[in-house]
Amino acid sequence: MADCMQEWPEPVVRVQALADSGLEAIPRCYVKPPCDRPAPEADDASSGASIPVVDLGNGGDDEGGQLAEAVAAACRGWGFFQVVNHGVRPELMRAAREAWHGFFRLPLQEKQKYANSPRTYEGYGSRLGVEKGAILDWGDYYFLVLSPDAAKSPAKYWPANPGICKEVSEEYGREVIKLCERLMRLLSASLGLDETRFQEAFGGADCGAGLRANYYPRCPQPDLTLGLSAHSDPGILTVLLADDHVRGLQVRRRDGHWVTVQPLPDAFIVNVGDQIEILSNSMYKSVEHRVIVNAEEERISLALFYNPRGDVPVAPAPELVTPERPSLYYRPMTFDEYRVYVRKNGPKGKAQLEALKGQSITQNNE
Repeated sequence: MADCMQEWPEPVVRVQALADSGLEAIPRCYVKPPCDRPAPEADDASSGASIPVVDLGNGGDDEGGQLAEAVAAACRGWGFFQVVNHGVRPELMRAAREAWHGFFRLPLQEKQKYANSPRTYEGYGSRLGVEKGAILDWGDYYFLVLSPDAAKSPAKYWPANPGICKEVSEEYGREVIKLCERLMRLLSASLGLDETRFQEAFGGADCGAGLRANYYPRCPQPDLTLGLSAHSDPGILTVLLADDHVRGLQVRRRDGHWVTVQPLPDAFIVNVGDQIEILSNSMYKSVEHRVIVNAEEERISLALFYNPRGDVPVAPAPELVTPERPSLYYRPMTFDEYRVYVRKNGPKGKAQLEALKGQSITQNNE
């Protein structure tokens, strides 16, 4: 990584500590421009819009049939969907969420032992991107690498308390990765490809996974800020275990309006990332999303990011490139190259993907 990626450009302030201090107005560095502030909840609550629901228990052994069509429809219409009957035990989902809730309940001094840096992001963090003077998001997080084995976060990055955190998170990760592999087969089949095509293109068994536990404290002025700014995810798939009591995730519809997602009990929220948009030659698009915060309640969620192997160049699948639909992307790019943009700049809508349609991200940021 470049020298600017070695340390944070300013002292890191924990948002949870700010919230617990009882302040009545948020610091200026968290105040978003008016165009980026959340709209009143009533605007989307009355629209009746909601992301699709895919029941993975309905397909039997027919991975290329009914289920593939359901996934295809969800990807074409939204880029987001909820999955039910997905095979991950509800008790494991609850245990993982509660373990990380336990970490964020610890005294600040204990959590500070795991403070992260932009070199790897592993550990306890409170900002994304290394831009000095950036407008920050109202949230803290903890990030770890779960796979492949060669890249897993070493023991020093795992919190010692709660003691169950590592064990339950690794089991949770293994089960959600199986779900991602199944969704990859469905995505391949939905585009008329061999069901192993997507997995192979992204690195096969060496695809990676990272876990980010997100903590959004109460905010005295939730109309002025965001828990996480609008962005699309840089990887293949994201599987989110949302808070089961407090809504916060918003998805941007094609008409530009934001819809607040109502999580279903024991469901996962899945979205396609930028690498799917590239490999599918934009037949499936990654979608901007963001997180709003709450004046009354804190919120916690777990996001598992399923990513390509870092050194595999990703480009549109040749089978999906035709004279009528030429390749939309500038050149093949590895995920290691691609995510440098995000790590430098933080969440910036779909800027990293749009740059790839014109000139290379690397060239654009040298």
